[in-house]
Amino acid sequence: MDALTHTMALLRLEGLGPARYWQLLEHYGDPAAALRSLPESLLDKLPPRARQQWREYRERGEDSALVRWVREELERCSDSGIHTIHHRDDDYPALLREISRPPPVLYLRGNPAVLHLPQIAVVGARRASRVGLDNARAFARDLAAGGFAISSGLALGVDGAAHRGALDSDGATIAVLGSGIDRIYPRRHDALAAKIAERGGALLSEQTLGSAAEAANFPRRNRIISGLARGVLLVEAAVRSGSLITARLALEQNREVFAIPGSIHNPLARGCHEMIKQGAALVETAAEIVAQLGGVYLPPATERPSGVELPEAERRLVLALGGDLRSLEQLAIDTGQGTSELMATLVRMELAGLVEQVPGGYQLTGQGEAHMTAHLQGAD
Repeated sequence: MDALTHTMALLRLEGLGPARYWQLLEHYGDPAAALRSLPESLLDKLPPRARQQWREYRERGEDSALVRWVREELERCSDSGIHTIHHRDDDYPALLREISRPPPVLYLRGNPAVLHLPQIAVVGARRASRVGLDNARAFARDLAAGGFAISSGLALGVDGAAHRGALDSDGATIAVLGSGIDRIYPRRHDALAAKIAERGGALLSEQTLGSAAEAANFPRRNRIISGLARGVLLVEAAVRSGSLITARLALEQNREVFAIPGSIHNPLARGCHEMIKQGAALVETAAEIVAQLGGVYLPPATERPSGVELPEAERRLVLALGGDLRSLEQLAIDTGQGTSELMATLVRMELAGLVEQVPGGYQLTGQGEAHMTAHLQGAD
């Protein structure tokens, strides 16, 4: 049996896990020796089923149920076009190997070579605002065009927008899952996951095939996202969120952390502001990230609004909103419009994709900001 088989057999023992695996490896130096010689002090801490599995292995060796499961798992991977990467393999990502107790085994669907591209992780809220989604997609598109692979967690919200942004520029993107690689979560991202793998990217997980997306898996997934990357970009996040955990892990792993600031009235900006206080770099453009990490920044075509001029009421609202979040009462004061007239204008602008309603009021979308920028440049 090879190192991969011994490692997978160890990890199959319920209650052992990556942390105890690395403790065993530090002591025995080799997964084969560790599997042969589990100490009684560790066995006593494992569930009865794991102790029974190990004792059967000691009696029957390669004919044991433990080893048969590993061989069947590897056969399922081979039949499905899934790569298994051991932590001692050349294909294992060098940066990920440097973190504390990295995943001993990775499952990959797609292109293994993408793991060796310089990566930037883009993470943020699942229930992101329209502005957050626009920012995630635009930053990921520009960073991918600059030669970086974009890694994220395939979740709804910012993660999905980041993957799509990379695909927009024909760049590479890596989706790190908190489930088995054959069980895409969330299911509504099945098509996105397939597109990532088909277009030169990769799906990645440390979970065995068939594993469900359990809550305990996601902190482990987050350490992979930050561990793979040279830097992590936080787009939008609440103060208590998985995205903020990923950013903090990145700081602990000596990665660069970047955060996009937002309105002080937006709850989803507070996580970004918290990370800036803790040392994350405040960024407003992808070019700032590329300059810090190295790379070739290719400026995107300037986003221009359609040639249709906005009606006066809508133009005043765009300028009143500016780059901040404003309540209905504040907008009424700033524009001089009555509440009924103002609400009608806001509904038209929401339908046109110029503004969005978020907790605390209204803010411009990316398209709305483009109109504001065009107007200000024309005023100059």
